[in-house]
Amino acid sequence: MLYAGCWLLSLKTLLKFSNWLWSLLQSLGPWGVFAAAVLDGAGVPLPGAVDAVVVAYVYQKPMLAWVYVLLAAGGSMLGCLVLYSIGAAGGEVLIRKRMSPVKYDKIRRDFEEHPVITLALPAVLPPPFPFKIFVLSAGAFAMRRTHFMGVMLVARVVRYGILSLLAIRFGPRVVAGFNQAFRRHPVLTIAVILAVVAVALGARRLRSSPPPQVTE
Repeated sequence: MLYAGCWLLSLKTLLKFSNWLWSLLQSLGPWGVFAAAVLDGAGVPLPGAVDAVVVAYVYQKPMLAWVYVLLAAGGSMLGCLVLYSIGAAGGEVLIRKRMSPVKYDKIRRDFEEHPVITLALPAVLPPPFPFKIFVLSAGAFAMRRTHFMGVMLVARVVRYGILSLLAIRFGPRVVAGFNQAFRRHPVLTIAVILAVVAVALGARRLRSSPPPQVTE
């Protein structure tokens, strides 16, 4: 009972700290996007803050969307270097404590065989996908720092670019609904996205293809 009370107290303190920090970041204007992304990438608890601030700024000023996307992606990449460095300094022990031996062997093998895809896919997907453990693993399994930074930057540009397009086209509520749908049904959401992309590409190809020749 005492343990549960202490846990609830620590959770309330964490939420108060996150709310205070979030209000501070909002006062920084566009640079709040960069600061929030750095802190979130480094592991500071800001659940959903980066997505929210990017969507809010892009929706208000769509012409500056690329600026906000680059600020968020660059800040996230720099922040994630902290976790990457922790992983490189001996993060294997920490990773082993967070997953079963089977999952540990799988993620190690994935980084050895396909490091770019293994890091890029979690970096693009929204929460609650366990992204931070892959950042730690990239350092622990000796992914080159320059490769790590390049993959992170490109993947986060893709992620925040998609969020920005959704915000401009449909508004912040649709973005929030998408994130909620992914939390509840991640596999189904990814399948729907892939299906929509495939249909869009197919339609575009049909429009761009020349009309069939009619022979007499």
